[in-house]
Amino acid sequence: MSTTYLEAIREGLWEEMERDPNVFLLGEDIGVYGGAFKVTDGFIEKFGERRVVDTPISEEAIVGAAIGASYMGLRPVAEMQFADFISCGFDMIVNFAAKSRYRWGAAVPIVIRAPSGGGIHGGPFHSQNPEMWFVKTPGLKVVCPATAYDAKGLIKSAIRDNDPVLFFEHKGLYRKIKEDLPSEEYTVPIGKAKVIREGDDLSIITYGAMVWVALEAAGKLEEEGASIEVVDLRTLLPLDRETVCASVRKTSKVLLLHEDTRTGGMAGELAASITESVFEYLDGPIVRVTAPDTPVPYAAVLEDAFLPNAEKVIEKARWLWRY
Repeated sequence: MSTTYLEAIREGLWEEMERDPNVFLLGEDIGVYGGAFKVTDGFIEKFGERRVVDTPISEEAIVGAAIGASYMGLRPVAEMQFADFISCGFDMIVNFAAKSRYRWGAAVPIVIRAPSGGGIHGGPFHSQNPEMWFVKTPGLKVVCPATAYDAKGLIKSAIRDNDPVLFFEHKGLYRKIKEDLPSEEYTVPIGKAKVIREGDDLSIITYGAMVWVALEAAGKLEEEGASIEVVDLRTLLPLDRETVCASVRKTSKVLLLHEDTRTGGMAGELAASITESVFEYLDGPIVRVTAPDTPVPYAAVLEDAFLPNAEKVIEKARWLWRY
């Protein structure tokens, strides 16, 4: 039976709570209500209110409580109801969780789940991709799974990690993506990208929901004779630069794709890294396909124009392929 992206995260959380009594959940409406997206539905009946904690509407308090609990040997998983509201806990994340190991050697084994991304007509306060706010913060780990398999394997790895992990799960994938998962237990390593489609003519480097956009574009370009490789970063911090550079050495042309806005996005960091490491292998300019530098529009027609899609990727990739 196929498992949705949402159910994969749910399974990973459930299994880790059964495996380790130090794992507990906290967040707004995650207990009695079962979570805004029903990821934690039924957890409070199974694990009780001491391990599934409904909190006040205060992201700063949620993250602060999670950090304190982690100092005492627990492994909290904190949910931000929407990733946008993580800004309210920003100080606790970047100035306390991220720096504890550096300052005095303290592990902070917390996971912050952050439902992110557009395509649901949620407007500018419920649709952002704020991962880059944290990618530049040493001491954090930032994970952005694209598949159900990776969502389950990475949430389990994140819970077992002794450093703070921000787990960005794309809302648009929750019930859209389905996959047959192994019956046996597994994890996916943090910090390792994956070549999700092999190709020879051009590399598309991406992550999150844009992996599926890249695969759609690659399939259509194949009909025109182009062999497109797609690399799913899976983790943004630490970044698997080796896999990225290996793909660029193979194809010599690269298109960087993300749903986040352009300026300061992951594409800029990747472009610099590729230029520094494998410039001599490039047979064309590095091309970016991203959202524009505006808030996420609320109106459906404007949001559709704002978000990257297969048509935009095909247009840029076709030009680069023929360069």
